This record gives sequence, structure tokens and C-alpha cells, in this order.
Amino acid sequence: MFSDAVRRDLIARHGEPHRHYHTLEHIQDCLDQVQASADLDDAQRRLLTAAVWFHDAVYDPTRNDNEAQSAALAIRTLGSEGWTDSDIAEVERLILLTAGHQVQADDPTGARLISIDLSILGADPARYDAYAAAIRREYAHVPDALYVAGRAMILQRFLDAPVLFADAAWAARLDAPARDNLKREIAALTA
Repeated sequence: MFSDAVRRDLIARHGEPHRHYHTLEHIQDCLDQVQASADLDDAQRRLLTAAVWFHDAVYDPTRNDNEAQSAALAIRTLGSEGWTDSDIAEVERLILLTAGHQVQADDPTGARLISIDLSILGADPARYDAYAAAIRREYAHVPDALYVAGRAMILQRFLDAPVLFADAAWAARLDAPARDNLKREIAALTA
């Protein structure tokens, strides 16, 4: 799929010292979910795999353009790897979906990527708590009061959404535990 040099670069990026959740472990978890998706054809699997590798390739918690920068990196890199313009455009589109986690109803590939990316929300409570703690470490530069207010607002927005997981299989499996985790973290933050 990628040259060794590209793979090494992506691994190095996900190993940056300021990352605590957006790491190679997160990428591997997402890749495992792509590989376990028996309903995907080879083309979908290839595009989703590339989108997973690149969606957090640029990650700086002090900026708000990480997805756009990650998409730009994917465009440059995949172009140099000989990918077709249409496949590059699809990977770019998929990466950009991870900025807002909103997907159109007629976008099963986008729904799968967003559901996979958000699957940590429906993890068992101990794993979810480790994720929440890792996110706090990534945002250590933000004072506690601002972090609590911002994080609670983001979590409440997820909780208020009628659909957390756009892919029906992920929704059936993860919606209820995700909502429990979100409520629990909001309560802890606002206690």
C-alpha cells in the first residue's frame, strides 16, 4: 500500500512525544476494525486503510486545522506513491470528515470511518477512562477550568446527537455504552 519510507514517516508521526491518545495504538485499533469489516470490498478497504493512517498524521493540540493538514499530507504523499487522482480525492474527503464527524446518509464508507474513529466512545469503562485521561494529557497546556468547560461542551454535543455512530453495525454495538461513558465523564468533569 505504501513504501517503507512512508510507513516509517507515519509511524514516527504517531509516536511524537506530545501524543497520548492519537498514537500508533489508536491507528492500529482503527486498522483492526477496517480489517475485521468483512463487508468491505478491496477498493473500500484500501481507501479506508489509507484514511486511517493519515487522518491524525498531523496532530498538534494547540491548532484547529489538524485534519486539513493531515489531508494535505495525504495528497502530497499518495501522489508521490502513484495513487490515482480519484483515490487521493476520496482519501482526502474521508480524512476531512473526521474534523466534524458528520456524514451524509448516503455515504457508507464515510460512515464506517467516522464510526471506527469514534469507537473509543463505546469502549469498556476502564478503557474509556484511559482514553479520557490521555486526551487530558494531550491538552495539558489548557488550564483546568477552561479544559473542563470545553471538554464538557464537546461531550454534551456528542451526547445530544441523535446518532453517534453513522454505521448501523457500530451504532447497534456501541451507542448505549458510549452514551453511558459520555454521561459518566460529563458528571465527573462537572462535579
